[in-house]
Amino acid sequence: MASFQSLPGFRDFYPEDFFRRQHIFRVWRQSATAFGFQEYDAPVLEPLELYTTKSGDEIEGQLFSFKDKGDREVSLRPEMTPTVCRMVGSRAGALKRPIKWFSIAEFYRYERAQKGRLRAFNQFNADIFGEAGPEAEIELIALLIQCLSGFGLAKDDFLIRLSDRDLWFFYLEALGFNDSQARGVLGAIDRYEKMGDGAFKAYTDVHGPLEDSRKQKILGFLQIKGLADLEAALAPFGSEKLAARLADWRRVLEGLAAMGLAEFVSVDLAVVRGLAYYTGFVFEAFDRKGDLRALAGGGRYNDLVKKLGGPDLPAVGFAIGDVTTGLLLEQRGLMPAFAAAPDVYVVIGGPAERRAALADIQALRAAGVRVEYPFKDSAFGKQFKAAAESGARLALIYGGDELARGAVKLRNLADRSERELPIAEVRAAVRASLVGP
Repeated sequence: MASFQSLPGFRDFYPEDFFRRQHIFRVWRQSATAFGFQEYDAPVLEPLELYTTKSGDEIEGQLFSFKDKGDREVSLRPEMTPTVCRMVGSRAGALKRPIKWFSIAEFYRYERAQKGRLRAFNQFNADIFGEAGPEAEIELIALLIQCLSGFGLAKDDFLIRLSDRDLWFFYLEALGFNDSQARGVLGAIDRYEKMGDGAFKAYTDVHGPLEDSRKQKILGFLQIKGLADLEAALAPFGSEKLAARLADWRRVLEGLAAMGLAEFVSVDLAVVRGLAYYTGFVFEAFDRKGDLRALAGGGRYNDLVKKLGGPDLPAVGFAIGDVTTGLLLEQRGLMPAFAAAPDVYVVIGGPAERRAALADIQALRAAGVRVEYPFKDSAFGKQFKAAAESGARLALIYGGDELARGAVKLRNLADRSERELPIAEVRAAVRASLVGP
């Protein structure tokens, strides 16, 4: 008979795995709601054109796309940004601004499974629509920091690398590059950390040789790691565009500093985010200690809502995935242990005692107490062993002699202390024991 397994890049979530994933989701959700973001959800299946309009036809090779039974070209969603732009765009006139939304959802990409990247994965997405100023970046970067620090990660664990595609375009314009050349340079910068000088080959193949003096200015710009150095590098140009952009940089960095988050953030112009729809600030969260590198990423995408058929609406957002986050927490020893223990284990003497126990079991469960009990009658010794192995804090003992007196025994399984109490007081006594003094 065939033995079935999950598909490559897809995961089964056994109870202990599901517990860990839910822990991640819980911290993300608590962070977002504390920042005043509202949660939404959307279909897992979308028109293929939604993704090709955003990213070009070449994206189809990375998608789980097909024709449905209505002969429509559709795709499982590989990301949330096009969907949330579609949703916001369709109701933009009725939504109070700024629009602050978040989601936790599953996504699908047909690509080679590897460490930190699977074909089916979950992401937290947070976006702000309708705010053109850098206050939106301050809010989202602060939220991203909280989405990581909420697990107990500190400034020594991760870093937010902040860059700016607009600043790069204005700088390259000041160096004499036209728009097409500037986009080629940004493509090279996006690959430079991995490829070194080889990253410029695609540029030179299209635009011809890159003068050494201009290349050195580009590479020098890449080395800037602070606002003061950035201001010094741009001062000789006397450009109004660059001056205005520097003012936005000051607002972002000063705002994050006022929140006490300056040590989490670094100027890093090597981050340009390869996706062409980004239009301004871009940022990534990086693992300071390990090999996981990028933990999350995002940026401003002011033109995308309009491109997808909505109004002209500024937007900025980021995404963080559960796969890499889970690996990071495991590496740092911050993933909580699987906790499936009941609060109470009920020990039952026999059929007559079971009838009395079941009423209390149901009432305690209805009150939110986690209760386990044996489905079949067995010896007290076997039941007490099961109670200890369950990890329960308390045992309720329904014995024939006690019930004849209208009583039940309550045992603390940690110190084995025990007391008898009237059956009418069982539910209140259990709740009081679990809450503690």
